[in-house]
Amino acid sequence: MGAYKQFLASDIVVTPFEVNKAFHFEGASELTASGVGIDRFLGTNVTGTFNPISDPTTGQVSTQYQRLVYDSIQQLYYSNYLSSSYGDSAVTASLIPGADTAGDRLVGGNQTSNYFNYLQTTLTYPKYFPTASDDIIGVISIPSRLYGNLIQPNSFVFIAPSGSLRDDGEGNILDINNDIVGNIFYYQGLITISSAAAISLGYGFATYGNAIYGGSGGDNTSIINYITSSNITCSFSSSLTIYETQYKCTMRENEFNFSQNPSLSSGSTSISSSAGTFFTPGQYLTNNVTGSYFSPYVTTVGLYDENQNLLAVGKLSQPLPVSPTTDTTILINLDR
Repeated sequence: MGAYKQFLASDIVVTPFEVNKAFHFEGASELTASGVGIDRFLGTNVTGTFNPISDPTTGQVSTQYQRLVYDSIQQLYYSNYLSSSYGDSAVTASLIPGADTAGDRLVGGNQTSNYFNYLQTTLTYPKYFPTASDDIIGVISIPSRLYGNLIQPNSFVFIAPSGSLRDDGEGNILDINNDIVGNIFYYQGLITISSAAAISLGYGFATYGNAIYGGSGGDNTSIINYITSSNITCSFSSSLTIYETQYKCTMRENEFNFSQNPSLSSGSTSISSSAGTFFTPGQYLTNNVTGSYFSPYVTTVGLYDENQNLLAVGKLSQPLPVSPTTDTTILINLDR
């Protein structure tokens, strides 16, 4: 048996706070394991008509067409930056004299863009996308169930036989020589590696045949190794906002001043029936609870909905006496 009291709006406080978790996976089998699902794709600027039979496919977890991966990344993350290497908006039809002003527009200024490319910083930073025929990009996709709200800046590290990649905290992907070879989109859990980013930004890399010297991640061979190799390591930290709800359970001095424990009554009565013999609590209180100084103890607090369905139970670490002279408040915190 319980005693009920309704909460007021002022008794409930919801507080958001951020929690972080670090992840570390070694080997392709860990990345693609059930519950992880970190996928890697190759995107290729394939020319000609799309053919679902002959078009090259990609993906470690799910299968996608390389052409569609390339087009999707270009549209979502680089559509305003195709003519520049340093984050300046691309020249579109709306800015060309005599062109159709109903065409694509720019982000910022007096222009209204048809696209939002998920900028990771307010700084002007390198954001290059290759557009030549057969150019490739590498894509690492981390599912939201791992990164939560976002990947923590300066936490992403990816190591493969062709070299290592890390983020600089400002949306850039750097190789072992600190050359910019791609971008990371923290809130989307997406990392892109461009085959021409290092060259376009003035960086170089040394290769001899299929061997790669200096660990640069900007050439086609190393990108393919990053995406297809099974000997890889991936580390990052996630960030998730959770909400703590605090319930303030206040007992006034004149409330809950008698116990619900049936052992406080005496003179129980027996009732016999075909189902057996039952005992009901008596009508007389035991001597130890009839004094003026008697005070019940609280051991458990239950939270109920409007239909008196029990939703949560809070157990106190030790019994708490209810004060007959002052208010007693118990705080219950629930995280979700």
